[in-house]
Amino acid sequence: MNKAYLWHPFTQMRDYENTDPLIIERGEGIMLFDVQGRAYYDGFSSVWLNVHGHNVPELNEAIADQLGRVAHSTLLGMANIPAIELAAKLAEITPNGLNKTFYSDSGATGVEIAIKMAFQYWSNRGNTRKKTFVTMDQAYHGDTIGAVSVGAIPLYHEVFRPMLFPSHVIPYPYGYRHTGGAPGAKEATLTALRLLLETSGDEIAALIVEPIVQGAGGMIVMPSGCLREMAELCREHDVLLIADEVATGFGRTGAMFACDLEGVTPDLMVVGKGLTGGYLPVAATLATDEVYGAFHADYLERKTFFHGHSYTGNPLGCAVALASLKLLEERNMVQGVIAKESFVRRKLKALEERPHVGEIRQKGLMIGIELVRDKALREPFAWEDRIGVRVAARARELGMLTRPLGNVIVFIPPLASTEDELDVMTDLLTASIVDVTEGQSSA
Repeated sequence: MNKAYLWHPFTQMRDYENTDPLIIERGEGIMLFDVQGRAYYDGFSSVWLNVHGHNVPELNEAIADQLGRVAHSTLLGMANIPAIELAAKLAEITPNGLNKTFYSDSGATGVEIAIKMAFQYWSNRGNTRKKTFVTMDQAYHGDTIGAVSVGAIPLYHEVFRPMLFPSHVIPYPYGYRHTGGAPGAKEATLTALRLLLETSGDEIAALIVEPIVQGAGGMIVMPSGCLREMAELCREHDVLLIADEVATGFGRTGAMFACDLEGVTPDLMVVGKGLTGGYLPVAATLATDEVYGAFHADYLERKTFFHGHSYTGNPLGCAVALASLKLLEERNMVQGVIAKESFVRRKLKALEERPHVGEIRQKGLMIGIELVRDKALREPFAWEDRIGVRVAARARELGMLTRPLGNVIVFIPPLASTEDELDVMTDLLTASIVDVTEGQSSA
C-alpha cells in the first residue's frame, strides 16, 4: 500500500519504487523499529526535530492528560490554557524582548508569518517603500510560496521561480569554499550586506537568516561574530532581522537558541521542530513589542494581522511543548549538549584524515561531513555519483538512519543520546563513509 498510495516528500518516486522501503512501526528511546522488527539508531532526529527520544512517558502523559480536557479549540478571538502558558514560557526563554507569540503548524508557515508581519509592519507605520527582503545563498526556510521566495537553493526552488517574489541574495559565510577561508568568507558576507543596505536599505523590509548554522545548505557554520555584526548592520539601516531558528532552536547548538551564542535579539524569530520535542506539528513566530505595536490600533484603522491557521495554538501540541521544555530544564539538557559536542568532535577527529572527507562542520549536535572526490583540490563528487545517498543507504544497512544533503552527510542525533549511544552512532557513521568512499561497499 505504501508504494501504491503514498507520495513521499523530497523523494524521486521512480527510484523509491525500486527500493526496499523502510516502514517504521514504533520507537523507543533513540531507536526506531521497522515492521520487520529491525532496530535503527535515529541519527538525524527524524529530520532534525526529536529532542528526548521516542515514546517518552512524560510527553505521552502530557498529551493524554490534555486529551482528557479538549483536543482543539480555535485561537481566533479565543484562547486555551496550554497556548497561553506556552506563549509565556517562550517569552521567558527566548532572547530578551520577544514577548508576543503567533502560532502555526510548521517552520515554513512560521516563516510565512514572519515575512508577512515584516511587510505589514512597515505598511502599518506608513512606510510603503520597504517591500523587499534579503536572504542568503543556499538558504532554506520551508516550502510555502513566501518561504520559497526567500529560499535560495536552485535544486529546490528554481522550478517555482515564476511564482515567487524576488529577493536580494547575499553569500552565507562558507569558509571551506572561500579562497580566504572563514575570515574571508565572513568579510565577503558583511561587505555584501553593508553595500546592499547602503544602496537599497530604504526599500528593504527585513533580512532573514539561519543563525550560526545554515541547515539544508550543507550544515555551514558561521564564523564567530558574523551574526552579531549582521544584526548591527540591520539596526543601523532600519531593516528588520528575522531569525529562522526552526532547526537551531531548543538546545541544538549548545545554547537554548543560536542567537544566544552571540547575544542577538532579532525583531522576529521563528521556532518549530524541537518545540514539541518532535511529537506534534507546532511552530511559533515570536515578535518584539515594537513589531506588535505597529498592529495594535483602532479597529477602524484596519491594521489587524489578517492571518491564521485552523489548528493555530492546538492545545495538544502546546501541552506537549510545555512538557518538553520542562524536561529540557529538569535534565539540564542544553548544558549537556556542550559535553556531548566535545565527545562527538573527538570521536570524529580521525575521520578528518580519510581521503574523501573534505571538512567536518559542527556546532553543538548539528554535524555535517562534506565528502569530496579530490581532497587536495576540494573537488566535489558529481551529482550522478549519489555519494550521500549511498552513504545513507550503507548506514541503514549497518543500523543507523540519516539523510544526506547532496555530498554532505548529516549527523543530528537526539539531544537525549548518551555518550555510549553517540559512541556507537559515530562508529556506524564512520564505517558507512569509509565503506562507500573507499570502495568497500556499493550501497
